[in-house]
Amino acid sequence: MADITTKNLRNVCLLGHGGSGKTSLAEAMLFCAGEIDRMGKVTDGNTVTDFDPEEVARHYSVALAAANIYYHDTKINILDTPGYPDFVGEELQGIRAADAAVIMVDGKGGVEVGTELAWEYVDRQGLPRVFFVNKCDDAEANYDRVLTELKEKFGIRVCPAMVPVDHNGKKTFISLAERMAYTFDDKGKRNESPMDAELNSVVDQYIQQFNEAIAETSDELMEKFFNEEEITRDEAVNALHEGIISGTIVPVYCGSVTKLWGVRTLMTAIADSFPRMTAKKNEIVIENGEEKPHEIKTDGDCSVFVFKSMADQFGKMTLFKVMSGTLKKDTVLTNSRTGGTEKAAHIYTLKGKKQTEVDSLCCGDIGMMSKLSDTNTNDTLYVGAPVVYKPTAFPHPYMKKAVSAEAKGDEDKISTGIARLLDEDPTLSYENNSETHQLTLAGISDIHLDVVKSKLKNRYGTKIVYGEPRIAYRETIKKSVSVEGKHKKQSGGSGQYGHVKMTFSHGDEEGLTFTQSVVGGTVPKGFYPAVEKGLLEAMQKGVLAGYPVVNLKADLFDGSYHPVDSNEISFKLAAKLAYKAGLPQANPVLLEPVGELKISVPESMVGDVMGDLNKRRGRVMGMNPDEKRKGYTIVEAEAPEAEMMDYTIVLRAMTQGRGQFEFNFVRYEEVPSNEAQKIIAAAKLEDDED
Repeated sequence: MADITTKNLRNVCLLGHGGSGKTSLAEAMLFCAGEIDRMGKVTDGNTVTDFDPEEVARHYSVALAAANIYYHDTKINILDTPGYPDFVGEELQGIRAADAAVIMVDGKGGVEVGTELAWEYVDRQGLPRVFFVNKCDDAEANYDRVLTELKEKFGIRVCPAMVPVDHNGKKTFISLAERMAYTFDDKGKRNESPMDAELNSVVDQYIQQFNEAIAETSDELMEKFFNEEEITRDEAVNALHEGIISGTIVPVYCGSVTKLWGVRTLMTAIADSFPRMTAKKNEIVIENGEEKPHEIKTDGDCSVFVFKSMADQFGKMTLFKVMSGTLKKDTVLTNSRTGGTEKAAHIYTLKGKKQTEVDSLCCGDIGMMSKLSDTNTNDTLYVGAPVVYKPTAFPHPYMKKAVSAEAKGDEDKISTGIARLLDEDPTLSYENNSETHQLTLAGISDIHLDVVKSKLKNRYGTKIVYGEPRIAYRETIKKSVSVEGKHKKQSGGSGQYGHVKMTFSHGDEEGLTFTQSVVGGTVPKGFYPAVEKGLLEAMQKGVLAGYPVVNLKADLFDGSYHPVDSNEISFKLAAKLAYKAGLPQANPVLLEPVGELKISVPESMVGDVMGDLNKRRGRVMGMNPDEKRKGYTIVEAEAPEAEMMDYTIVLRAMTQGRGQFEFNFVRYEEVPSNEAQKIIAAAKLEDDED
């Protein structure tokens, strides 16, 4: 094995729709490289990269996993990602650390939602990529149909590199660049087949598409293509190599990863034609809040970017990529976020859950450090001149559930467990809502939250129960009304006496606007603060459904007092009596939080989305083409928060997972009377149960 330098290092992210074979490809690559003696199966729960208990139980990936192999004197870091959009954060972390991507496509299913999303994420990061059409051993697989779908969806850059054909009773694969045919034995070893007339006719069928794509890589080839001159084998092989690195072409390989068909061919392409980290020359850094290019230097000061954190009951593991220089054991690094230092006391490489300690890692390599004191996902650690690498942008979680402990007294354990999971998963958020008196947990989807629930139980022994989150409604009044409140109590010695006359009306300020227009000292100034305090306490509970009251103006215009029995508490209670008497007469109304909604959906689905919004009391404000997503439209609307609780699930079902949305609170608005009656009735029922 050659010494590993940046030149012979490849970081490859495996992407694609759930079930397309990413984890099986990682397993096949490990086997072909001699890293494992036998191939595990996802269904048996014994693969290298699906080692989390959740993955073993569910038979699909829920987290990013890393593994490395050595092939053709090249170290290949494999980043296996989940295919389901519920775990998009893991996918984005893998893409951030990779220098190229393999997008898996099911030979039967063709282009699916996960294929489209993988392309979109890779495009955003600007990574070179190839497709691998899997399951070509299946009788229902249709390479021609899949290739046509890929070209229609992703454009002329997509070109066939390998073509499967049934020939003389065997599945044969033709390499268009080499113009050679191969079959594979039971161990995935490639055997050359002679090119006969039938196979040459297959080459003729696809070579036009191939040549058209590789002609984009140089002016010389473009001229040859237009002049219909022959492109030699060496020119084709080199063009494929250059085209992958530059991203000007996206070759389509094929095979069956469970039978090892085409796996070594793909591994050879990765080792020989995928870009090293320095191919792009610059990384993006943040300086004074702006994105700027930063030259990648393989020598000099070391810097690393933390792309993922993993937590378990034993502590936290920090996955990183060396962005410049060489990271050596015991190097002291500065965290650009905290200003604190971290010591690289132990450096490991990963092969699934297996950890191998190393003394150093070169620029571009991927590794893990454990037990760092205060380093999280998206942090930059550096030696020498300060640097901050562009962080991964994660989607905001909108699927929210109330969280409570299954067993009394476990509340602290819940917070501890969730805090560790928050370190690991940036697409989770946790809130202790003082207004609704609930702990809430938000994730990407119901499945995502179900996995979190299982992790809390299995890792930290904490059982939680999910419930519906409460909406933070408010109350206010629309009319002006004048009332009085009198508190009088006589018992033994000194009594209590407070008497106020007040006008309540709708105020311009969000909270309480308290004024006094008392004439002649009927209420001494010393009791004004007590009146105000009584009102502020009373406003915590409205008269309709017990929600806090906002925008209340209260003017104290008269009252009376007793020279002996009047005190602060008496006027405080008198103010509360006036509040209870006045607000029911002042046309009280319920207010609900309303948010601004931006929905990105395929143009063909805009009508369905708008129809659904109408059912949710939404108001469509406008539509614009989505500049970031070709063929998509952004629908801008406003909608009540109460109608958005299940929108994550509904939008995904309506758009087959293609739709994305953002929802941000804007203001409070009056609840329609029919809806208000339901909310008031539910609140009273809850009070009765309590």
